[in-house]
Order: sequence, then structure tokens, then C-alpha cells
Amino acid sequence: MKNMATYDLMEATRNANEWWGATARAFASSPAFGLVPHPFFKALSAWGRITERSFARMVIKPDWAIATVPGDDGRDSVVSVETIVDKPFGSLIHFKVQGRAVKSRRVLLVAPMSGHYATLLRSTVASLLPDCEVYVTDWHNARDIPVSKGKFDIEDYTLYLVDFMRTLGPDINVIAVCQPAPLTLAATAYLAEEDPSAQPRTLTLIGGPIDPDAADTDVTDFGRRITMGQLEHLAIQRVGFKFAGAGRLVYPGLLQLASFISMNADRHSKAFVDQIMRAAQGEASEHDAHNRFYDEYLSVMDMTAEFYLSTVERIFKNTEIARNEFVVAGKKVDIGKITQVAVKTVEGAEDDISAPGQCVAALRLCTGLPDSKKASHLEPGAGHYGIFAGKSWRNNIRPLVLDFIDANANNGAAPAAKTEAAPAKTKAAMRVVSAQ
Repeated sequence: MKNMATYDLMEATRNANEWWGATARAFASSPAFGLVPHPFFKALSAWGRITERSFARMVIKPDWAIATVPGDDGRDSVVSVETIVDKPFGSLIHFKVQGRAVKSRRVLLVAPMSGHYATLLRSTVASLLPDCEVYVTDWHNARDIPVSKGKFDIEDYTLYLVDFMRTLGPDINVIAVCQPAPLTLAATAYLAEEDPSAQPRTLTLIGGPIDPDAADTDVTDFGRRITMGQLEHLAIQRVGFKFAGAGRLVYPGLLQLASFISMNADRHSKAFVDQIMRAAQGEASEHDAHNRFYDEYLSVMDMTAEFYLSTVERIFKNTEIARNEFVVAGKKVDIGKITQVAVKTVEGAEDDISAPGQCVAALRLCTGLPDSKKASHLEPGAGHYGIFAGKSWRNNIRPLVLDFIDANANNGAAPAAKTEAAPAKTKAAMRVVSAQ
């Protein structure tokens, strides 16, 4: 089938490199070479160990690895991840803190579906858990979804968000990070018109391309320069027979990873050379900074072709959200219909992915929202990753977001029951939505 051989070639190359790394590690670690104290063998063993680990991570979904959270009584409480809604292309999960009273702040983190798993927000989740009930959209790897489950484009994505928000109830506070910001804004507007009682309480948009034309970046330049035909020819392949989604058209995770790395090739090359030297000298460890970062960074997932192509065409080229012309299931979504949901935007002054000006454009589109319910923040010196997971998030942005949530806690929406019985009731409702 068209482009399936290319997909399998990439997987075969990844598999071969993992094997070469394992072989080099095992060979150079042989006790026989202890009789020949030459640094070459230590360097070869280190190269093999790091190469094997790196190529193996590319097909492994990372764990959330959030075992406990500090409790109000000073003791650690165990955290478990429970699936609330399970749909073919994504699930809604809840981080349940055992033995703790349900927090009044309820937060839905909308994770990006742009090559990495939702676990990219691990540190964001961990920072919010002590003060909030946290829910996350956990998007599935397209290679593992059978073709029989149908398509998944940006309209389907938006409707997934509508279902998630509708089920969680009107006291939910939504935080969308990067890619999903425009679609989360559209989903909120959709609810404002179709089901006003299900609107979230607040909406925080972090570093998202609401209006890509508001500020140029390499991403927006690429979107303008390439035609849709060229993009489909270069980026889209069919999943190989090794996976459940065999035959599905996707933008492969391995191809996305190659693109990510090429943007900062010198920095990544130096990082790996330095790590090999540290490992050869016995200074590297299993959970050092390099491994923590690259275990996540190298873990990539396939996106459905229709989602990727419709994102480029409708969000970046046609700027349908920025022009308030977005259509979902044949219905035009009017962002001006948002009149109750408090909206806050967060941007990083040094963001080279979604530059300052792109996200704050959301406030201009919310024509029906009073200024008292609008807020924005520009974080000095912060890049793209820092505004949701780095020092800037922890020290400055997170407190501002929590203050924004608290300031709009009494906006007329009915509060959710704060008892242990509430989650079970919610799960039952969500299973109904999932079955539909």
C-alpha cells in the first residue's frame, strides 16, 4: 500500500539502531576487556547504552510517574490514575489522591496532540495536584487505533473537548496548553451557544496559536510556504502491519521527532556527546537530568493524517479561528457567544513556537465578554516549554493561574458536590457519553 513501505523502513531503522546499541553495550562490557584497560571500550559501552535507550524510548509511552503528593496534614498521599472516559482517539483521566478530601478547584488540562504524549505535562500536573482536582486529556497513538474506528480531525477533536467539558460540569476550570488552545476556545464557544449550562468556569490559554499571523515564527513561515499537496506527499504515511492501526494514514511520530531535532540539531548533538562522556567516566545515572528530559522528548506518537492536515490548513493557512469562521459539524462557531467564561491568556516573551501576540488574540475574539472577565500575562524571559512546565510556570505563572481561578470561583455556575460520591456519579455519566 502507498507509503506503508516508508513507514516500515523508518521502524526498521529505529529497531536496527536499538539493536546496534544493545550489541555494542554487551560487546564492550565483556569482562575480557578488563585485561585491556583502554578508554575506547568504556566509550563504546557508553555509546551503546545511550543509543539503545534512546531508540527504545521512541516507541514507549512514558508513565506519569506521580506516586504521591504532599497532603495538608504533612503526610504524602498516594496518587492513582483512573480513566473516566475512554474513547477511541483519547481518554479523560483523573489523578485521584487517596484519602484526601475533594479539592474545590477542579482543573481540566487539555494536553497538546502534536507529537508527544500527554505525559509531557507531567510536571504541570504534579505542580497542580496539591491544590486541585486534576483531569487530563490523554490522547491515543494513532498507530494503535484500527482503521475501523474512523477518522479524527480538528472538528472531532473539538467535539471530544465538548463532551469532556460537558461531563465534568460547569465548575471545571480549563487550561489548554499550546496546540489545543484555539480548539479549546472553539469548544467553549460551541457550549456557550448549544449548552450554556455546561460551560466551564474559567478558560486559561497557554502559548497557543489563536492567530498565527499575529507574530511570525519558523512554524508559521513553514505553514505559509508549503502547499497542502506538498505537505501530504512529504509527511503522510500508512501505518505498517506491525501495529493495530495498519493501513491508517498518519503523520508518523518518528518523522515528527526528526523535525523536532533538526530545529536544534547542534544543541541535541552536544547533549548526547556530553552524556556519552559522562557515562564513560561513570558520572551518569539512571535518572539524571539528561535521561529525565530525553526519556520524554524521544517518546513520540503518530497523529492521524486528517488531524494534522486540517490543523495546518484551517488553523494556520486559513486562520479560521482568528477570523471567527470555524465550523464544527456543519455549524459555525461564534466565539463572541462566550459571555460568562472568564478567559486568561499566558505567553512567553521568548517563545519561538507560538510567539507573543498569537495567544492574546483570543481576548479580541471574545467580543461578548466584559473586560472584567479577561486577563493576560506575558512572562519575561520564558520560552515555550517554560510557560507550562519550567521555572517560570512554577514560580510565576502557576500562582497567577490559581489566583485567576479563585477570583472567578463565584460566577453563577452551580458548584459540584464536594463529596467522595461525586466522582463515581461522574464516571457513570461519562461511560454513557463514551458509549455514544
